[in-house]
Amino acid sequence: MRTAVVILNWNTEGFLKEFLPGLQHSVSKVSGAEVVVADNASTDGSIEVMKSMFPDIKTLRFERNLGFTGGYNEAFRILDNSSGRPEYFLLINSDIEVTDGWLQPLVDWMDAHPECGACAPKLHSWQEMEKFEYAGAAGGYIDLFGYPFCRGRIMKRLETDHGQYDAPADVFWATGACLMVRSEAYRRMGGLDSRFFAHMEEIDLCWRMQLEGWKINVVPSSVVYHVGGGTLPAESPFKLFLNYRNNLLMLSNNLAKTYALEGYRKGMEIKKAAGYGERKAARRIFIRKCLDGMSAAVYLLSLRTDCFMSVFKAHKEYGQMKRQSSRTEIEEYLHRSGETAGVCGIYRKWIVLYSMLKGGKVFGSIREKDFYKI
Repeated sequence: MRTAVVILNWNTEGFLKEFLPGLQHSVSKVSGAEVVVADNASTDGSIEVMKSMFPDIKTLRFERNLGFTGGYNEAFRILDNSSGRPEYFLLINSDIEVTDGWLQPLVDWMDAHPECGACAPKLHSWQEMEKFEYAGAAGGYIDLFGYPFCRGRIMKRLETDHGQYDAPADVFWATGACLMVRSEAYRRMGGLDSRFFAHMEEIDLCWRMQLEGWKINVVPSSVVYHVGGGTLPAESPFKLFLNYRNNLLMLSNNLAKTYALEGYRKGMEIKKAAGYGERKAARRIFIRKCLDGMSAAVYLLSLRTDCFMSVFKAHKEYGQMKRQSSRTEIEEYLHRSGETAGVCGIYRKWIVLYSMLKGGKVFGSIREKDFYKI
């Protein structure tokens, strides 16, 4: 198996019935590609569906729900040991509808661009197929406080695809709903950060890849259609908790090294650049926590106490789980990767305020010069 196309399933038997036949058919047309379903201890009829409708598809069963991060890490570990180490892993949600020609462009891109650590197709809405979908659109970015947005999606405003993002592009992150990862890069990064459980783990992985010299790309000649909200609904307090907590974990994982790299590229010696990165990251994370506090206050004033508690619990758990790089680790990082790494796609402004002031303007109104490129 050269390309392992892996669905991580948890209680989505309906999506398996609806979308897995088309996925299996399309993947069968690509040499060396195979579909695998990894089941995260589903309690619905998912396993019975796999046995009765898809007996020829390899199915991995986990005894407990390992989350998105743990589930994929375990699935890829098993495949590495049993399938001759696939060259490419492809993470794909069970609520994705594909077309016959979606996979080959991704494989071809990775074959032609060895510097690419991960790539993704354009993500369209399954409900409104001409529009981009929230979870990834045409490739993602973040702002200076870690808020993610996309080409084709700012906040909750989604664009119609008129071909405006049909050129391949370097992006900051690519959607975990359908993400092809070079297995070598995945292993070097240690896989997805298991602390995340679910949500924003792909942004963290893409950021870590960039810090080690890999590029992240969107390949617009491939398009898939995403239902969205297949596991956790958009208004779920647990999903809100994961997003707030994981955003802070992502910043603590990567921000200090990113600013240290910035300082190093400006000519600072390694020790000074490491200190600069450490201090600047601490300030940005503090401001982000204050912004989260403002969000929590709005939830409380609007009597959405479950959402308020989600933010409170997220900050509390972040304090218990964070692993910030030490000064020595940052210095070692600069010695190792300071000449080869590069990070693109960090917006210099606060995207939330920009969106409010500009009346929800689309991504195309943002100027290229307003992005960091280290």
